[in-house]
Amino acid sequence: MFPIQCYESINLQDYYQTGQMRCPPSVSVTELREACDYLLVPFNAQTVKCQNLRGLLHELSNEGARLQFTEFLEDVILPQMVASTEHGDRECHIVVLLDDDVVDWDETYPPQMGEETTQVVYSTHLYRFFKYAENRDVAKHVLKERGLKKIRLGMEGYPTHKEKIKRRLGKVEVIYNYVQRPFVHCSWEKEEARSRHVDFACPIVKSKSNPSLASAASDPLPQPAPLQLQMPFGGGLNGVNPQPLLYHVHQLQANNNANMHSPPLPPNNNINNNGNGNNAQQQQQQQAPPPQPSESYPHNVPPPEE
Repeated sequence: MFPIQCYESINLQDYYQTGQMRCPPSVSVTELREACDYLLVPFNAQTVKCQNLRGLLHELSNEGARLQFTEFLEDVILPQMVASTEHGDRECHIVVLLDDDVVDWDETYPPQMGEETTQVVYSTHLYRFFKYAENRDVAKHVLKERGLKKIRLGMEGYPTHKEKIKRRLGKVEVIYNYVQRPFVHCSWEKEEARSRHVDFACPIVKSKSNPSLASAASDPLPQPAPLQLQMPFGGGLNGVNPQPLLYHVHQLQANNNANMHSPPLPPNNNINNNGNGNNAQQQQQQQAPPPQPSESYPHNVPPPEE
């Protein structure tokens, strides 16, 4: 859609009467071109008269480049794309050389190319077309309209023939002659996001040291070392005998280990009453805690009389 001011400035009656229309200075040639496309009026040098020849010729060159590149795409570039599809590729990198360019590479030491697969076409006409940056912009727009992606057009150095061979310390280095030639790079991959996606659904690899969680759970739990208090030589702390304290610590560890690794035993009703009474008294005597001092620990004990 073009602006209303452009429509009011253009006198279309002149075109229908004389077959020509003039572009006023207040309207750019680009806006006039959009108006002609909207009104289905042909835009060429016979129908449009303009004071700004640079703008008029630029629009005419864009239209001519669009038509010319469409022919190049069908006749020169498309066959190379089809050749790439035969190998399963989904992108192509095409270098345009002149008709009289000679490529002579050493079979043993070929040059290092930036692209993995590079295709070459010999067309001096296409080389001259890509010499202009405006034509490359038009070609890129045409390739986008045709549904291609990752489009890159530019100039790069291409090795044609070897100039000399250097030998240093048993290594051979071949120096090639490079010439600046245009290239076209495009892709027709539909699911490019999946190609770059990393699949994390990998098979589970069992460790050699611990093959499964079940075996790890079945391993016995490490037991802590018994707590021992280092008392000074000649007696306990403040003259108190440390044996009751050590006995109490060992008894708590034995009870905890029994609760962790073995379930409680059910009561046995087949034992007679006398046996139950004697066993109960023996268990109470064994499990009874050692006597504790009435005062809070540590407490002061008077030294023994000499």
